[in-house]
Amino acid sequence: MEIIYGTGNQAKVEAMKKIFRENNFDAKLDTLKDIGFDKQIIEDGKTFEENSEIKARAIAQFCKENNIKNRIIITDDAGLCIDKLNGEPGIYTARYAGEHPTQIENINKVLEKMKQYQNPEDRSCTFVCVLTAIILDTDEKIVARGECKGRIAKEPGPLGGLTYGPIFIPDGFDIPMNQMPEEKYSAVHNHRDLAMKQLIKEFEIRMIK
Repeated sequence: MEIIYGTGNQAKVEAMKKIFRENNFDAKLDTLKDIGFDKQIIEDGKTFEENSEIKARAIAQFCKENNIKNRIIITDDAGLCIDKLNGEPGIYTARYAGEHPTQIENINKVLEKMKQYQNPEDRSCTFVCVLTAIILDTDEKIVARGECKGRIAKEPGPLGGLTYGPIFIPDGFDIPMNQMPEEKYSAVHNHRDLAMKQLIKEFEIRMIK
């Protein structure tokens, strides 16, 4: 099986390869750079599902125009949804504090809006990842959604990793996600891993058929 993963983020690529290994899933993984895709995609959907599909369809069209066949395209859209903020930042997760904000600018905007909610139960939130797979030969679409629930910390930890990793405390833990050692972080079953495992199951069902 050959997969085109719609990202230029090397960390995402390595994370995906790790999921493949852990699930004994034999697949060749190419990136957008590998297929020569350099077009800008306008993500103007209203949901994670819509934005993920917009990216997948744009890559599928590029493949059609360039005679790229026998592949499966996988794209994602992910973000943080805070209950007391009516799901914000949601699809605007990466640009919550404006166009091209720094990590700390996005974090500070969240913390400022959450100041009025001091009780842990009022700081609940969910990391969401939606993966869209399009099988080029049949144009079949498969969608998987992974969620990791937690709460917003009152102060950020060291910066790095996921944009809101320094202030996201997963359920069952008492420190932010990005401060966890690898083995503890893996135990959280993060949102992208969960979504990809759903897709792998769907792929395996189709391979058996």
